[in-house]
Amino acid sequence: MQKDKVKEIFSATVSPGKVAFFESVGIDFVIGKRHGATIWDLDGEKKLINCHCNGGVFNLGHRNEELVSILKASLDRYDIGNHHLISEQRAILGKKLAELMPGDITYTVFGVSGGEAIDLAIKIARGYTGRKKVISAVGAYHGHTGYALAAGDTKFASPFGYTAEGFCQVPFNDVPALADCIDEGTAAVIFETIPATSGMPIPDVDFYAQVRQLCDQTGAIFIIDEVQTGFGRTGALWGVEHFAVVPDIIVIGKGMSGGLYPMTATCCKAKLYKVFQDDPFVHISTFGGAEVGCPLALHVLEKSSNPTFLSHVQHLASIFQEGFRKLVSQYPSILVGLRQMGLMMGIEMVHPQYGPLFTKMAYENGLLSIYAANDTHIAQLLPPLNIEADLAFEIISRIDSTLRAMDAYL
Repeated sequence: MQKDKVKEIFSATVSPGKVAFFESVGIDFVIGKRHGATIWDLDGEKKLINCHCNGGVFNLGHRNEELVSILKASLDRYDIGNHHLISEQRAILGKKLAELMPGDITYTVFGVSGGEAIDLAIKIARGYTGRKKVISAVGAYHGHTGYALAAGDTKFASPFGYTAEGFCQVPFNDVPALADCIDEGTAAVIFETIPATSGMPIPDVDFYAQVRQLCDQTGAIFIIDEVQTGFGRTGALWGVEHFAVVPDIIVIGKGMSGGLYPMTATCCKAKLYKVFQDDPFVHISTFGGAEVGCPLALHVLEKSSNPTFLSHVQHLASIFQEGFRKLVSQYPSILVGLRQMGLMMGIEMVHPQYGPLFTKMAYENGLLSIYAANDTHIAQLLPPLNIEADLAFEIISRIDSTLRAMDAYL
């Protein structure tokens, strides 16, 4: 189908707003071929190195050949399965998660979307404690469903007139503010390990230890959202490992899919399973943990937890760190620095208009980088984790060209 025809149909039946937006900013791109770190325009003329990766969905690149092969083999044997019945494939995947989760997090409930998995985490916390208050971060993003929406920034909820009782927010990385807010009526405290939509602020090294302490003192459940930081993105399998803290619940997703089959999970300590004890069917997800996707997710876990793989991520991170050290000295009127933990990176700039401008000019220089919606000083830099060093240097070179174009424009 011709690109213009695709846009016409998309506008008429899916989202006229998106078509109008991209036309207004001069981005004429309809995704076509994709492979590894690269996506091509439908007409084949434009290609981009993907430094957005859907927030970690494509940690292992587009159409990773090994993962495609595993999914094809799985399709020869399995289908969705039945969400009520006991499943060998879910059991195998659950066992692997229990082995790889920190501390005594041993139970898993599978889902399809990150929002669904966050919803369940909050349901578990409220069910276990019998309390209602849920504390999250100002500018947070946890998804677009129910409780996940309520825990996020109001900009995502207000257009729909959505409100939910018992939700409040404190500034991220602010222990005194959290201490003032948390009390014995608090069911849960939920934070993204590194809040991507808020511009990837890196918390103090002892922040989560203090959150853990406050939760222990009040009986609140500590929930960590690893939907974007999980599966090696930070140079560790789970981002929270950097802080030597074990939360009560970890929510994972995005990268678990391998970019091919949607899969998320809400992983919790055994004590919290009591909310399912009386009725194990009290929460269901028809497509959660679909058997056909389990072998794929299992391989992603095995790959992402491999020490050699994680060392490679750390090596790439050092390349970007050094590259940005030089870029900051070259473009002091634009760049502040690089917010970074592994390959969870945010390009910090001096003005809130620079994030959107960087996104546009990066596109012109063959990069897909999306500015942070809740802090437009920041452009997200999330390349696949399995790229080679040569491509990391190429990305830095294209960022240099982007900043040079911005400097000339400004």
